[in-house]
Amino acid sequence: MLSRLRLVLEHLQEPATVRRVAAEACEDAAAEGVTTLELRLAPQLHRGGPPEEVVDAALDGVAGRAGLVLCGLHGEPPAVLEGLVELAAGRPGVVGIDLAGAPSPEHRWILESYARAFRRARDLGLGRTVHAGEGRTAEEVEWAVEALGATRVGQATTLADDPDVLALVVARGVVVEVCPTSNLHAECVPSFDEHPLGRLLDAGARVTIGTDYPTLAGVDAPAEYRRALALPGVGPARLAALVATGHEAAFRRGG
Repeated sequence: MLSRLRLVLEHLQEPATVRRVAAEACEDAAAEGVTTLELRLAPQLHRGGPPEEVVDAALDGVAGRAGLVLCGLHGEPPAVLEGLVELAAGRPGVVGIDLAGAPSPEHRWILESYARAFRRARDLGLGRTVHAGEGRTAEEVEWAVEALGATRVGQATTLADDPDVLALVVARGVVVEVCPTSNLHAECVPSFDEHPLGRLLDAGARVTIGTDYPTLAGVDAPAEYRRALALPGVGPARLAALVATGHEAAFRRGG
């Protein structure tokens, strides 16, 4: 699946293409009944123009229909994410930042290296999320919350295996962004039946459901909700709560 993402990125280099695809993503989401939408963008990966031009193209395509979250990547120099935060400062349509991807032992910079960017984002009223515990140790989630001040964490499939870190997440009201289909494709869970969503809810965690990369995964929002509904420990009432949390936890400037 990651190889497919690289292939798509090759065709999304020019700002005009970014603008068109951002608009189409909003149209697709509306057709699925989605009323609260965030799109993520790592403008430093789009070589057809400077990052600010790429961001502005995405904002033009979104046209107020979605919040834009700018992504730095694990392993990048912290200055890259710091630059994205400064790009966001004067662009109200950018609602948050993300540290995406996965840490690796050969990376020069560790998760805590990005603390300055996250502090600046907090001061600007930007939402802060981090991909953490995605098939790796739940300790990453603790670092994301404690060192970076993340208010949301992405995927976190190992979180339910660590009672202490899970208790921290619950106590802080940190929202867990869960994407069951993506989690399965990334081999973070062995099967849908073994997905930890139900255990997270049992512990009182605030959780949202997302599609991650819907076109490549072959899943839209209604299909992802149906899959979540079928997971052990979910059920209709909890699914409704998941959807409500998604609306409540959406990033908004000043939050």
